[in-house]
This record gives sequence, C-alpha cells and structure tokens, in this order.
Amino acid sequence: MSSPIAAYRIEAEPFYQSVGQEVAWFEHAYAHRLPTVLKGPTGCGKTRFIEYMAWKLRKPLITVACNEDMTASDLVGRYLLDAHGTAWHDGPLTTAVREGAICYLDEIVEARQDTTVIIHPLTDARRMLPLDKKGELIHAHADFQLVVSYNPGYQSRAKDMKPSTRQRFVAMQFDYPDAEAEARIVATEADVSPELATRLVDIATRTRALRHRGLEEGASTRMLIHAGTLIRSGVAPRDSCDMTMTHALTDDPDMALALRGLIEATFA
Repeated sequence: MSSPIAAYRIEAEPFYQSVGQEVAWFEHAYAHRLPTVLKGPTGCGKTRFIEYMAWKLRKPLITVACNEDMTASDLVGRYLLDAHGTAWHDGPLTTAVREGAICYLDEIVEARQDTTVIIHPLTDARRMLPLDKKGELIHAHADFQLVVSYNPGYQSRAKDMKPSTRQRFVAMQFDYPDAEAEARIVATEADVSPELATRLVDIATRTRALRHRGLEEGASTRMLIHAGTLIRSGVAPRDSCDMTMTHALTDDPDMALALRGLIEATFA
C-alpha cells in the first residue's frame, strides 16, 4: 500500500532565487523542528520558498490555504459516512502530524482564531495534537514541522496573529528582492528576455512606491511573471500589464490612469 503522503512529495526542483541567508536559516529551524512563520507581502515568494525547502530537505509538504470559513474539523478531520457506515477521516494537519510531513498553513490569519488555537499543543515541547471528537492524542512524528505564513502589511488588527500564538514561532521576514535579482526571477519563470524582465520590474518598483498612497499593495513578483508570460504568448506589453497589474491592483479610475501612465512610459 502506498504511503498516504506519497502524493505530497515534490519530485522536481522548484525554481527559487535565494536573496540572503533564508535557506540556511530554515535548515537550522527544521533541524530542531521549530515552528516557523514566514512574513512578507503577497506574491514575494513565501510559498515558492517553502516548496523549495521541502524539496531540498526531501520532506513531503502538505499545504492548506486558510480562509475565514475554515473550521477546526477542516484541519484535523471529521467523521464521514461511507459505504460501511461512519468512519473517521484525517484532515491535512493530522495527516502531516502522523506521517512526518511539513504542514504549511498559508495566510494563517485568515482563519478564525478559535480554529488556530488547535495548533498550540504542536508548537511547544508537547508536540501533540488532541483529536477531541475521536478521543485520541497524537504525538507528532519526528519529521513533522509546522510552518505558517501571513502578510503583516495587509492585515487589520482584527486579522492579526495573537501574541499567544506569535510567540510560539521563530519568524523569517520576506520582501521583494532587489531589482536585479527580481529581474532574473521574472526572466526565468516567464521565459522572457532580461531586458523585458527589467522593464516589468521597473513598473513594479514604481507601483510599490504608491503603497498607502492610493494602493493597498504594489505589483508583486507573481504579477510580473504573469505579465511576462502573456507578453511571451503574443499579448501586447501594455495590454498584458493592464490585465495583470492595472485592473488587478485598483478599481479607482484615477489610480488606474496613473498606473497606465507608468506602463506607457516604460514601453514608449
């Protein structure tokens, strides 16, 4: 019988451009199975980083995209009806704890706080997960590690990690890479020329300067990769940037006009 986490192993190396000591720091954190939080803006590479680290460490990765409707049962599991009656089905967190995977809770603050409390026993010396509905206490597999992420610049105080939860993690701060490194990432991921990638990064840098001055967020590296991909497939650069940045970043007509001005100036 195949392992329940065989499908979660990353076989091919994901492309990741290191911008500092983050790879070495995470290796140290994993060596001690320290719960880790990745902090940084949307689309800056947090998810790609953890995928790369799971591949590098040769550990399965179970990812959960958190949302406000997620319940504790969505994480730990529930009883469900099947052909033989009622049977317990492990959730993604429980599977990771039993089998020794890295469990990545993406945008953890989007989940309800009463849901995230269940991770507390996994983030201290106990390293255990109580399944109250099943009457079972699971001690974490030696290879299990909990990793969470969130965007501190985007969240309101109503959606922030509680201090009692935050202090259980070691934290790694992520940001957009410098222009040269970001251009290499865009050129590689979108398979476009370095010159085009540099132009796209220039647009993004200008939009990020407008953060809190009309924009909640500037253009992310992910947006630039999408723009480059569309341009490579034949979409005109201005139209591509409109699709992936202007319309995605704002609904305000004046701000949209300003962004189009940046794009026009870049591709004049």
